[in-house]
Amino acid sequence: MDTSNVPDSVRHDRRRFLGAAGAVGAAALTVGATQLTAAGTARAAQAAAPAGPSFGPLRQVKAGVLNTGYLDLGPADGRPVILMHGFPYDIHSYVEVAPALAAAGYRVLVPYFRGHGSTTFLSSSTPRNVDQAAFAVDIVALMDVLRIERAILAGYDWGSRTGDIIAALWPERVKALVSVSGYLITNLAAQRKPLPPKAENDWWYQYYFATERGLAGLTEYRYDMGLFIWQFNSPTWAFSTQTYARTAAAFDNQDYVSIVIGNYRWRLGLDPSEPEYAGLEERLQASPKIAVPTITIDGKHDPFTPAGDGSAYRGMFTGKYEHRTFDVGHNVPQEAPRAFAQAVIDADRR
Repeated sequence: MDTSNVPDSVRHDRRRFLGAAGAVGAAALTVGATQLTAAGTARAAQAAAPAGPSFGPLRQVKAGVLNTGYLDLGPADGRPVILMHGFPYDIHSYVEVAPALAAAGYRVLVPYFRGHGSTTFLSSSTPRNVDQAAFAVDIVALMDVLRIERAILAGYDWGSRTGDIIAALWPERVKALVSVSGYLITNLAAQRKPLPPKAENDWWYQYYFATERGLAGLTEYRYDMGLFIWQFNSPTWAFSTQTYARTAAAFDNQDYVSIVIGNYRWRLGLDPSEPEYAGLEERLQASPKIAVPTITIDGKHDPFTPAGDGSAYRGMFTGKYEHRTFDVGHNVPQEAPRAFAQAVIDADRR
């Protein structure tokens, strides 16, 4: 998209978000970060209370441009499964799914995406790129360094998009796919088209993040923002304060704001794709079909994707395929862990 006519107030100079805190630049962010430290630390302390199952310890590995934090559960020689989280969530979306799959004999990897948890950039000078392809490249780099040739990929939200991209561009690396909300590869041209008013309302934070006010708001209120979105995304899920606080600790990553704001602005066409991803994005903008065995899932109460039979995106999956709907909201693996784990196992068997 030509952004020459976009007002300066909504343009995103991603270089202002490079590396260390000093590169953030805007005074509002500094003030917000200071306020977050006081409020967020007190709230995050609640995570020390038991909040159901936990897993660990975290491992760290240099993969591509990142020092990636990830969990590695189950037998080392088990069939690899990579579970990928969304926004505003973290690896604890799989706090019950991962141990269940490990007990079933799988080697389960649960990485933090760039800008989340213990995943950091190896260099402060590395651009904090936010193109959809960047997240997929990160996961492939993790697979490479861990010498995983082929894995089952499963995710929701950002995780679904990333799994879909890898399955479309590098199908030889994917044994099977579980994708919540179906086909989520972003088509930038389609993103320019308005939705009906109710649907636009559901995406309020995407437009909020396109403004400087939204940038300052996420910085100052990242804990409260995430909590509000959790409640909106999963209206039937009675999660505890401790459960949320455990995840919210992952938002204290110094690159969290830049990655989140940048990614949503990129989707709206307010940021051009970076040249290093041009070839990949050209392929992705053609909406490539996915041929690996796939199970798609809808959450019945997910406000973003009307639950159905998968017909809206069925044509994008050309391999063995099945669709399921669970009686939950947006955070499917944490709201329906047994059913999600079973979907991974069933996809593997297809």
